[in-house]
Amino acid sequence: MADIHKVVLAYSGGLDTSVILKWLQDTYHCEIVTFTADLGQGEELEPARAKAIQFGIKPENIYIDDLREEFVRDFVFPMFRANTIYEGEYLLGTSIARPLIAKRQIEIARLTGADSVSHGATGKGNDQVRFELGYYALEPGIKVIAPWREWDLLSREKLLAYAEKNGIPVEMKHKQGGAPYSMDANLLHISFEGRHLEDPNAEAEESMWRWTVAPEKAPDEPQVIELEFAKGDLVAIDGKHLKPHELLARLNELGGKHGIGRLDLVENRFVGMKSRGCYETPGGTILLKAHRGIESITLDREVAHLKDDLMPRYASLIYNGYWWSPERIALQALIDHTQAMVNGFVRVKLYKGSVSVLSRNSVNTLFDQNIATFDDDGGAYNQADAGGFIKLNALRMRIAEIAKRKRNIK
Repeated sequence: MADIHKVVLAYSGGLDTSVILKWLQDTYHCEIVTFTADLGQGEELEPARAKAIQFGIKPENIYIDDLREEFVRDFVFPMFRANTIYEGEYLLGTSIARPLIAKRQIEIARLTGADSVSHGATGKGNDQVRFELGYYALEPGIKVIAPWREWDLLSREKLLAYAEKNGIPVEMKHKQGGAPYSMDANLLHISFEGRHLEDPNAEAEESMWRWTVAPEKAPDEPQVIELEFAKGDLVAIDGKHLKPHELLARLNELGGKHGIGRLDLVENRFVGMKSRGCYETPGGTILLKAHRGIESITLDREVAHLKDDLMPRYASLIYNGYWWSPERIALQALIDHTQAMVNGFVRVKLYKGSVSVLSRNSVNTLFDQNIATFDDDGGAYNQADAGGFIKLNALRMRIAEIAKRKRNIK
């Protein structure tokens, strides 16, 4: 790719992006700006600055941005208003972080006058699509460098060898000498891919899990917590109001303690192949259960069912990288409209890997005890009305059966 003058690299300081940093210097001989996003991955980010400086990056070209609040407030919470899960299980922890990273990269490119952006996603995965759809949606003329689609370092072992040759420090080498897991972490989840997880018949090692205890080793006593929602978003835990990212961090702590949120999944990637990944999403698992709990008493039946109908489409849009698309934005407007009355309190029990709703309460409840009661309702509901309701709903089936019998007679 010709005429590359300045590149903004999404830089974690890990193996892949550290190799990419050196490779960009050697291949394009361009000025490089590094961008490291703090999304709550729980790691010290300053080493990324030191590594960048080590490879000659100017201090003014090193961006380490705390995006935790924006991440949860503007990306995670809007997604959870839709009760979003992909293929019935996956809470989209990696997928939902990519549009924010892409957004900030483009902002930095504008600030620094960069003509290009680069990422560390492989040519086999979903992240290349997610990043680049975001880049082009926000800055149509931007140039994109995707090293995994250009270089010949097509295995983690080759990356390790390149790193060793060029003096790039690598942490977390597996004790047996193989390449480390490919991991991604943020406030919503941590994911694990690669190594023996590439065999779907191989059981994940217990030592791999980082955020959650094994459910069988979780406390023997359950813990009950109360979550407060306002317009579909979590605003307090046990009466304590916190910022969005602080709330999710607290749920992660509670869920991890009780072994909640582990997932071993074979999923269908957008590029066409199947992929096996393991995920820990303790806070998100609690949040999803509680949000559905408060919606159960505050949403109209048909609105709730419409949301459930649309959710798989919405989930696929996020999974496939279309966060900035007009259709996702349109769906979000509908989803957000449904959340105006999703206010109130949900009590949930955490116990050995499970989350269960104990109670729900809202000033906007649609649950009418006078109508729903099995006792005398004082005439609030006339049960005789149900006969006509049933007959009208059965009419088309009765007509079809009568017609079928007439055909059989002939």
